[in-house]
Amino acid sequence: MLDIKLVRSQPEQVQARLNSRGKGYDISKLVELEQEVRGLETQRSHLQAENNDIGKQVGIKMKSSAPTEEIQALKERSLEVKQLLAELEPKEKALREESNAILMTLPNLPSETTPIGKNEDENVEVRRWGDEYKTSRTDILPHWEIGEKLGILNFERAVKIAQTRFVNLIGAGAALERALIQFMLNTHTANGYTEVAPPLLVNTASMTGTGQLPKFAEDLFKCAEDDLWLIPTAEVPVTNLYRDEILEGENLPIHHCAYTPCFRREAGSYGRDTRGLIRLHQFNKVELVKFVLPENSAAEHEKLVRDAESILQALKLPYRVMELCTGDIGFSAAKCYDLEVWLPAANTYREISSCSNFLDFQARRANIRFKSKGKKGTEFVHTLNGSGLAVGRTMTAILENYQQPDGRILIPEVLQPLLNREYL
Repeated sequence: MLDIKLVRSQPEQVQARLNSRGKGYDISKLVELEQEVRGLETQRSHLQAENNDIGKQVGIKMKSSAPTEEIQALKERSLEVKQLLAELEPKEKALREESNAILMTLPNLPSETTPIGKNEDENVEVRRWGDEYKTSRTDILPHWEIGEKLGILNFERAVKIAQTRFVNLIGAGAALERALIQFMLNTHTANGYTEVAPPLLVNTASMTGTGQLPKFAEDLFKCAEDDLWLIPTAEVPVTNLYRDEILEGENLPIHHCAYTPCFRREAGSYGRDTRGLIRLHQFNKVELVKFVLPENSAAEHEKLVRDAESILQALKLPYRVMELCTGDIGFSAAKCYDLEVWLPAANTYREISSCSNFLDFQARRANIRFKSKGKKGTEFVHTLNGSGLAVGRTMTAILENYQQPDGRILIPEVLQPLLNREYL
């Protein structure tokens, strides 16, 4: 959520930064409502001051035995003031609710270092890694085709069980996914992340706190009879661990990692990636979430990206790092890097991790603050997260990059001890 004080004091600058997203966000109504709210606040403040003064005058006049009619006149005015205050309260409340409703639909402001651009075509490549591991073969089968040939992926029966965009992992396929999850968690916990196994169902307040609601309701799965939603990412429950809490500044940063299944409708993506593991309604992911001091968030963001990269490097999967431009950055993010893994069958890079710095945007929505020793008051923490990694897409990259001429899949060296085998 944006800082309403910033919207009030610098509306033109806020509008300009929102315009850089290219999505037609307009804060004019919000500014108008805030002006009305401030007008009512000023009126209420004056009336409260008058009422306090009347109380003092009544006390003085009663002690000095002033005429009864003077005291009565003051009491009558006090009743009028109280009535006016009572009438102002619902007006002010209604305006605040309307203002807040608009505020909740506005995305984060892109950071000043985020590249200006209209869409993903204007994202900026930061670096590449692993070109030496790219295969020169031109006969690589798509992951879904080789997976079905090996009997480790089954989509047809998943349609029978559920619907399209689900998959059954069979035998070595299920084992490979489990090994990837274990390897990712082992790596991240060794790097200082504390593992969390959170609920897979969360309430509306949790979805709102991280920015999925109200904007992205159509992309979520909701329970019919309860205020519960299936999580689209572990970011939601892990970030909300500390909702409505005040953390001790000396305990920051807090680094968490979590493996969870994730559930997304993929609304608006019909016709895209209809085959394979790239865009499923249910998929597994290991997530990294950070709670940090504001002055450290930029450095923590770079470290987060490196932590996600470490998995790809250990697996020897070629990838590139892309800095997203203002027109492609996510709703809650101020700055974001995508890791894109090389898929030889498609001869392209595909996103496998998105590492975002939200600054205090999520913390304002979820009311996550911290207090520093020796300082008065509290501040909002900065939150960050990134996939470390999307497990199905990692499997996709392995099935294509490690595909052998005889049709077998060479298992990455770091995973072989977990699977007790060399090939799929």
